[in-house]
Amino acid sequence: MEALLMQRAAAPAVARCRCVSEAALAGHGGQPCGAVRLAVAWRAGGAVRARLGPARAHLSVEPGKEASGEQVESEEEGEEEAVRLFVGLPEDVVSNGRAVNRPQAVSAALRALKLLGVDGFELPVSWAVVQPGSGDWFEWAGYLAVAGMVRDAGLGLRVSLNTDGAALPVWIADAAAADPDILFTDRSGTRRDGCLSFAVDELPVLVGKSPLQAYEAFFRSFANAFHDFLGSVVTDVTVSLGPNGELRYPSYPPGSGGDDGYAGVGEFQCYDKYMMARLKRHAESSGQPLWGLSGPHDAPRYGESPESSAFFRESGGSCDTAYGGFFLSWYAGELLAHGDRVLAAASSVFGGVPVELSAKVPLLRGPRAAEATAGLPGGYWPVAEMFARHACTVIASGVDAAGSGPAGELLARIKDTCREHGAALAAESTPLAVARGGAGSGSAGTWAALLAGDRTRPRQFTYQRMGADFFSPGHWPLFVQFVRALEWPEEAHGDDLPASGEDGERLTVPRPASAAQSDATEVRSM
Repeated sequence: MEALLMQRAAAPAVARCRCVSEAALAGHGGQPCGAVRLAVAWRAGGAVRARLGPARAHLSVEPGKEASGEQVESEEEGEEEAVRLFVGLPEDVVSNGRAVNRPQAVSAALRALKLLGVDGFELPVSWAVVQPGSGDWFEWAGYLAVAGMVRDAGLGLRVSLNTDGAALPVWIADAAAADPDILFTDRSGTRRDGCLSFAVDELPVLVGKSPLQAYEAFFRSFANAFHDFLGSVVTDVTVSLGPNGELRYPSYPPGSGGDDGYAGVGEFQCYDKYMMARLKRHAESSGQPLWGLSGPHDAPRYGESPESSAFFRESGGSCDTAYGGFFLSWYAGELLAHGDRVLAAASSVFGGVPVELSAKVPLLRGPRAAEATAGLPGGYWPVAEMFARHACTVIASGVDAAGSGPAGELLARIKDTCREHGAALAAESTPLAVARGGAGSGSAGTWAALLAGDRTRPRQFTYQRMGADFFSPGHWPLFVQFVRALEWPEEAHGDDLPASGEDGERLTVPRPASAAQSDATEVRSM
C-alpha cells in the first residue's frame, strides 16, 4: 500500500513539472505577454520546488538544502513569498509519550505528502502525554521519534504545544475536581472542563504551582528536549492561549467544542469565584462597586439572538450604556492580559531560539455580540498589537473556503491589522476543510483566490488534519486539487484533478479490496 500511495501522490508532482515556458512566452491566445514562467525545477527527492507565475519568480528550498550550494532565487521586490503549506499530523500520533502510533502508516503518509509537494507537518503535542504527573519529569521519546521521521523525510515541522481541553494532564483535572472554580463558569454555573480560568494564571492552584509556572516548565522542557531540532527541522512553535488553542473565552455552548461552526452569540464566562473577585476589585477601583456584584443580568443565553436580550439590543441595548462599556472593557482586558502573560512566558523560553513563536486567534463569523462574549468586542486591533510586542505570529484559526466572500474579507481585515502593527499572519484550516459543505466549498479556484490573493495571503497555511478520513476517496482527491491550486492559482479550476497516468485514472486511494488490504487499512485509519 505504501508504494501505491506514493505512486499516486507523485502524479500531481509529475504534472507540475511539465515545461510551460513556451506558453508563458507566447501568452494567452499566442500574444506576447512579457512574462516568463518556468515550471521545471523539481529535483531528485523534491528538494527544490518551483512556484513561478507571471511576473513572479520564487524557488523554495526545503530545510537542510541551503548548505548544498543550490541557488535560491529571491522574489521580486515588494512581493510576498508563496504560501508555505503544512499538514497537521494526527492528534494521537503519540499517545503514551514513548512511541509513535502506527509508525509505518505515518512514514508512508510523510512520503506521499512530500511527493505531493507540502513543505512540512504540524505536530500536536499534548501536555497530558508528556507530563502525566505533577512532578518535574517529562517524557518526550515519542514526539522526538516523530521529529526524526520528519527530518529524515527532508521536511519542516511546526510544533503546537497544547495546554487546553483533552491536553490538560490528569493531575490538573484532579486539582479542578478539588476546586471547580479554577475552571471557566457560565451564568448557570456550568463548568467548562479543560478550560482554566484566566483569573488563576498567577495563583498557586495546581499542586502549589500557578498555571503560568506550569506552562513555562512545559515550554522549557520541550526546548531542552528538542534542542537539536530547533532552527533546522522545527521552524515554528505555537503555544495555546485558550480553548482550542485560541485567544478567546469558551463562550460557545457546553459540549460543542467551539470548532463545529457554532455561529450563535454565546454566553459570558466570568462566573467562577476568581473572575468575580477580579471584577469586584475592578469595579471598586473604578468608583462603581455595584457594577462588580455580577455579570450582565440581561445578556442572552446560548442559542438566543442578540435582539432577544436587553444587553445586545440594537436600539437602547445595555451594552451601549456606561455599565456596558465598563463590563465589556474589563472582560476583554482580562483576555488580553492572559494572552500577554502566556506569550511573555513563552518568549522567556524561545526568545533566543531560532524558531518562530506563534499563537492562534479565532475567525469569528457570528454577529458582533459573539465577538463580545468571546472577549474580542474591539476586533483584532489590540490583539495584533499585543502579538507584535512579543514578536509572535498571528495564526487565523478556522479558515474555510465555504462562503469565501465573508471569510476572505475577515482574513483581509486581520492581515491589514497585523501589517499595521508589524505582526506576521499565518492561517489554519477547519478540519478536512476541502470536503466540508459540499462540492462548491472545496473548489480549487475558491481556495486559490483565498490563500493566494494579495489581500488574504498568509505566510504559511496549516491544513488540519490527518486522520481516519484524510486518505479516503471522499477527501484525498479534493486535497490534491487544493495543493495544485495553491501551487498554480492562475490555472486552478474546480474540475482540474490531475490524472495518475496515461489512462486518465483519477487520483484516489482505493478501497481495501486488494492483497494490500491491511496496509491500506492502516494508512486510512490514521
